[in-house]
Amino acid sequence: MTARIEHLVTSGTFSLDGGTWDVDNNVWLVGDDNEVIVIDAPHDASAIASAVAGRRVVAIACTHAHDDHVRVAPELAEATGAPVLLHPGDRVVWDLTHPERAPDGELADGQRFAVAGIELEVRHTPGHAPGAVCFYAPDLGVVFTGDTLFKGGPGATGRSYSDFPTIVDSIRKRLLVLPPETVVHTGHGDSTTIGAEAGDVEEWLARGH
Repeated sequence: MTARIEHLVTSGTFSLDGGTWDVDNNVWLVGDDNEVIVIDAPHDASAIASAVAGRRVVAIACTHAHDDHVRVAPELAEATGAPVLLHPGDRVVWDLTHPERAPDGELADGQRFAVAGIELEVRHTPGHAPGAVCFYAPDLGVVFTGDTLFKGGPGATGRSYSDFPTIVDSIRKRLLVLPPETVVHTGHGDSTTIGAEAGDVEEWLARGH
């Protein structure tokens, strides 16, 4: 059975450094009629579980640990029996939201997951958060970038645990080396392609974000 990508949007808040903002988050499911990987678990576990529709969840794979990406990860894990996976560099961020509940496993650069006959490769892309990762699915021609790369530039780096030079370095070395036609599925907002973003690095550097 051919692997496919499913998409839903959940709404809620993002809180860090004493501020709270309303946000809409993308949730991505990669799999087939039998099994899926869930990329990020924001805001609404029941909506994500409804999209899973009884399929086996191989993993709840977190692009990073800001609360708007992991808030319902433990609840979704309880509902589906799937492990929550996070890069250890983001444990300090995770603990701000879930101090009493650790992730179930760690993500590592170069790690690969099999689901529905295809592989997802973990690419560590710090900058927006120290343990931020992207998931590259070459068989599908897509990369799931969380808040590392958006249509129009890098993710935000103005808050704790983030760094602008680091995110630009991550994007250059880990994402812009992908084929230009690679579709970029982001953590918020519209998708783009590697080729569409690759020519704008100097503009990002000039504006500083």
